[in-house]
Amino acid sequence: MQKIEHIGIAVKDLEKSEALFSLLFGNGPYKREMVESQAVNTSFFKNGPNKIELLQGTSDDSIISKFVAKKGEGIHHIAFAVMDIKLEMARLQEAGFKLLHEEPIPGADNKLICFLHPKSSNGVLIELCQDIKS
Repeated sequence: MQKIEHIGIAVKDLEKSEALFSLLFGNGPYKREMVESQAVNTSFFKNGPNKIELLQGTSDDSIISKFVAKKGEGIHHIAFAVMDIKLEMARLQEAGFKLLHEEPIPGADNKLICFLHPKSSNGVLIELCQDIKS
């Protein structure tokens, strides 16, 4: 793992949350993106070298909507940048971590992603991210 790529925050209302985080950081989001395969709208902020991803479910049965209904708004996951996601997935699986995907899937911000089950990582949902090379 190279670095923390971003921190994902689940929200009820993306527009209200964008306004709040714009005030907090002193600038607006640099990107908004819909990830239809995960039924989520995302909004990305940069603060220095750090990125924050706001996530709002687009349907009541989306993972994010269910998370917010059960736990409320707040930190959803921590994402780590990796050079070779398949190699990292194999390494972590061999080390005993439970993967939520057998293969990397397309995610927001031009990334291939894979999540680790929080039961295998002290209750923290971990996302692996690899830039998709064009």
